[in-house]
Amino acid sequence: MKKNNVLLWTILTGIVVTIFLIFGPLKKDVWDINASKLEDLTDSLSDPMVINDFSKWTPFEWDTLYSFSPYTTKETIYDIVGYKWDNISETVNDNMNQIVFVKDGKVVCYLYGYPENTKSSYNFGEYEGEYITVNSQQKLSFDTEIGADGIRYFNSINH
Repeated sequence: MKKNNVLLWTILTGIVVTIFLIFGPLKKDVWDINASKLEDLTDSLSDPMVINDFSKWTPFEWDTLYSFSPYTTKETIYDIVGYKWDNISETVNDNMNQIVFVKDGKVVCYLYGYPENTKSSYNFGEYEGEYITVNSQQKLSFDTEIGADGIRYFNSINH
C-alpha cells in the first residue's frame, strides 16, 4: 500500500511541477529570451569591431526595429509598434535604451534599461520625433567599441 501512495504522490508532484513550469512565473516570454541571447552575444565581444548587417548578427530574426527617444509613453510605443505586450516600461533618463524588435507583427525582443545594467548602449543618431524605425532589409551597420566603463557602445554608421 505504501508503494502505491509513494507512486501516486510522485506522479501528482510531477504534474504540479509541469503545470507550474508551463504556466507559472518561471516561464520567460520570447522577448525576454531573445534579449538575454543578445546581451550574452554582446558580452562575448572583446575587441572594437564593425557589424556590417545587424539583422544577420542578432541571434534571432526580426522584420523591424524601433528605437524610442527618452520619455516616450507606453501608449505611444504600443501605437507605433502596433502590438501591446506585458512588462513594457517608460524610460526615465536620457541615457536609457528602449528598443523593440518585431517579427511578423509580434514583439520578439525588447531591450530596456540603463547601459550600466545591460552592458550595451545603442546610438542610432538623431531622432526625428519620438522614434527611429529600421527595416531588417536596410542593412543597419554599427561601429562598436568597449568603453572604459565596460559598456559595449553600438554607434550607427549608416542611419
